[in-house]
Amino acid sequence: MPLVGACSGPQIVDALTPRSGYTVATGLPFADDPRLRLDLYRPDRPAPGAPTVVFFYGGNWETGDKGMYRFVAQALTSRGYSVAIPDYRLYPQVRYPDFLRDSAAAVAWVRRHGAEHGAQPGPVAVMGHSAGAYNALMLAMDRRWLAEQGLDPARDLRAAVGLAGPYDFLPLQSDMLKDLFGPEKTRPDTQPITHVAAPLPPLFLATGTADETVLPRNSRNLAAKAREVGGSVRTVEYDGIGHIRIVAALAAPLRWLNPVLDDVDGFLKSLPETGS
Repeated sequence: MPLVGACSGPQIVDALTPRSGYTVATGLPFADDPRLRLDLYRPDRPAPGAPTVVFFYGGNWETGDKGMYRFVAQALTSRGYSVAIPDYRLYPQVRYPDFLRDSAAAVAWVRRHGAEHGAQPGPVAVMGHSAGAYNALMLAMDRRWLAEQGLDPARDLRAAVGLAGPYDFLPLQSDMLKDLFGPEKTRPDTQPITHVAAPLPPLFLATGTADETVLPRNSRNLAAKAREVGGSVRTVEYDGIGHIRIVAALAAPLRWLNPVLDDVDGFLKSLPETGS
């Protein structure tokens, strides 16, 4: 699920990603654990009314580093969004639901303190790829995690964006995932699709038809369930795109792969404005 292998390696992608158009504050602490830091990117030209985006990276909940995803921040800041990219604790240091609590703490910090560092104020959009999309959509679906931070998805989330996310992936196949998500009898509670209930923030769910890591049915099933309860859902399936290329296409040198940046931008800018 990490970016490695998407093209010639993350170092090349990073080297080809523009370093202009934004400023960044790195290593901002949002909780006590030394890993729980985020990087906050602020566009030189903010888009009026655009939400700050909190992006969670993938990596099967066992790998990843916020520094690898500057290409995502550059893509979104080029369209006028402030972007926060947090680290969260990984397996085997933690198991479900600790990484969700970390993700909720990051959102709460951005919601409360992001504007002090130049981010756009108001409800935020959560976004993620792969395992990070799971984190983002669980915060939107299962109110427990933001509630622990004194937040409410209906009030504090402007939208949720998932790229190739696992939302309905039982039964678990690997021993690592079985250990990560706990006893079989409680695993349904770990699935975003289990927690779909109104009201929901607007959803954007994208997948690739050639994704063999997280099957497209995850997005299709979640979208159908959200629509059943009256949710607003926009779905996109990119023909012939696999698991890594859907997020790699956010990188400046790889945007020819698919129009995911245009689609996410169009979705976010179509949202009704809300108060702070």
